[in-house]
Amino acid sequence: MPLDPDLIRSKFPALQSGEVYFDNPGGTQVPQQVIDRMADYLVRTNANHGGAFRTSVESDALIDESRAAVADFLNAASPDEIVFGPNMTTLTFALSRAIGRTLQAGDEIVVTHLDHDGNIAPWLALEQDLGLQLQWVDVHPEDVTLDMADFEAKITERTKLVAVGYASNAVGTINDVKTIVEMAHAAGAQVFVDAVQYAPHGPIDVQALDCDYLACSAYKFFGPHVGVLYGKYDLLQALPAYKVRPAPADPPGKFETGTQNHEGIAGTLGAIEYLGWLGDTFGADYDEKFVGRSTGRRLTLKKAMSALRAYEIGLGVRLIDGLESIPGLKIWGITGRKKLDRRVPTVSFTLEGRSPQAVAEHLASKGIFVWSGNFYALEIMRRLGLEKGGGVVRVGLAHYNTLGEVERLIEALQMS
Repeated sequence: MPLDPDLIRSKFPALQSGEVYFDNPGGTQVPQQVIDRMADYLVRTNANHGGAFRTSVESDALIDESRAAVADFLNAASPDEIVFGPNMTTLTFALSRAIGRTLQAGDEIVVTHLDHDGNIAPWLALEQDLGLQLQWVDVHPEDVTLDMADFEAKITERTKLVAVGYASNAVGTINDVKTIVEMAHAAGAQVFVDAVQYAPHGPIDVQALDCDYLACSAYKFFGPHVGVLYGKYDLLQALPAYKVRPAPADPPGKFETGTQNHEGIAGTLGAIEYLGWLGDTFGADYDEKFVGRSTGRRLTLKKAMSALRAYEIGLGVRLIDGLESIPGLKIWGITGRKKLDRRVPTVSFTLEGRSPQAVAEHLASKGIFVWSGNFYALEIMRRLGLEKGGGVVRVGLAHYNTLGEVERLIEALQMS
């Protein structure tokens, strides 16, 4: 059964405003389940961790339930492999600091020009602090995809870690993470994956990828402002954590410094419950795809993400068609219609004679929300020669957007 946009949109209170939310790569809107979970937590179970009294016991149980739900979402082997934190960037800095204690001068880390700075700056800091060497993987500028030959060449016996994004937050490119993991592991290196941009758009299976670490943010997959870090349990156990002394010695607790955002973690459970509803309602066509590989909620979530992915690809075709019809407009990234499975529906462009900021302001005046700038993807903007000109205009679709909204955007650009 194809997605029903009207039914889906009825679940999101913010979407009733009449405004067009194409700012999704910076943060998605939330369904009612998220709001209800957060409000219920604050009303009924608002307490700190580890108490003997009712609210604390129930709060801890809810956090455990949320952790198990995220483990299902990512297909982690255990909920104990899921660490909560403020956001992907903060968690990555914390993890990089811990990994840094296992490295020494002369070791190498591989990064790419395509990544968000949240997956570059932490490793760049280690290079500066420890005398490491960063190796940079280049892109093919014509479609802004990673140069996989260059990637293979940059991984050597000196490589200790490869840091790569699952999908580009700037131009939407989906990277071949599975192949990258295989190349890194063959050289004895670990792999850290930034999945923030991919998580709202397709199923993630950390066990199938065999990545060592993966981070994402709930506020990018229809939840509140909470970050998530996955790590193989044995690796998390072995890493030296920066923590207060009475904190747990084992993961995930040893990496969850201070009091967590409990109501946000409850809201994250609400987001996954919403995706479960999506899979139950629209995912029947994907049963056979995952037979024998998943059961229960894990199967339902994979069906949900597959169903919304199919819908978004169709929406993305119309967006690219419409943008390409506008004189002077250049799309940066994959546009070939047969290759749209290699990108998420995050589409960035420049418009001749107009700054990205001016275009975003024009669209905002029409009630259409898009981003302009570099979105912390500083290196790719420099690599493409776009940073000095103000970056790009970024339109980010989600499964709750509609063809009508895409047409409204195209019309507004034609009149600009």
